[in-house]
Amino acid sequence: MKFDIGDLVTRKSYNHDLVFIVTDIIDGTYYLKGSNVRLYADSPEEDLDEYLDDEPDADEEKFMERIKPKNDLNRTDYFYLPGKILHIDGDKDYLNKCLKYYDEANIWAMGICEKEENIAMYIKEWLQEYRPNIVIITGHDAYYKRMGEKNDLSSYKNSSSFVEAVREARKYEQSHDKLIVIAGACQSDYEELIKAGANFASSPKRINIHALDPAIIATKMSLSDINKDIDLKKILEQTKYGSNGIGGIITKGTMYIGYPR
Repeated sequence: MKFDIGDLVTRKSYNHDLVFIVTDIIDGTYYLKGSNVRLYADSPEEDLDEYLDDEPDADEEKFMERIKPKNDLNRTDYFYLPGKILHIDGDKDYLNKCLKYYDEANIWAMGICEKEENIAMYIKEWLQEYRPNIVIITGHDAYYKRMGEKNDLSSYKNSSSFVEAVREARKYEQSHDKLIVIAGACQSDYEELIKAGANFASSPKRINIHALDPAIIATKMSLSDINKDIDLKKILEQTKYGSNGIGGIITKGTMYIGYPR
């Protein structure tokens, strides 16, 4: 075998557009997970090239610099209480990336790793325990064209599980202002997630999303004034692929502002 589990690779047939981690090798087929994009794939060995850590990914570096948390709330006479985040993720690696992002922004966040199909079963219990202002329901997903049309929920890997979890969250709290729900992953059924009660969802154009995209939205909502409507377009533009990857509804932020410090 040319590559081992844990190696970083790119695919020749896709013009080396994404970096993947080799997660398994079975009968000559390499199973891959996006290093930064919430995507599973498989590939024959001959389609893979090694990606070296010392090879700069200019696009990724530029994106990470653009979304770097800028929390300067301690520089005024006011005090600030950002919204609390509950992040439920089907992928432990991506969850850890997001938790690190919240930590850099000085936001309280609880992370739970759970299989996508099990989230709906436990989400009300978690919401009751942690009482968040914002909940993320994410992991992995995919649209399978061979299985049906885009408006058919059964054509997706995990969209039905995400939709069910959103519905359970809305049984706990109906108000879109009192509980911000961010749901979906790569290529998810955006319309059904919004109809189920999500404030933000992926993916309007059925494209892949960055591992940090849900966390970027959650962070912006956590640090937005609870008395003001958000600038929806501006928040969506902060994500890797903008409104092609994530869409949502205009709502208010979750941060309280007080005086004096």
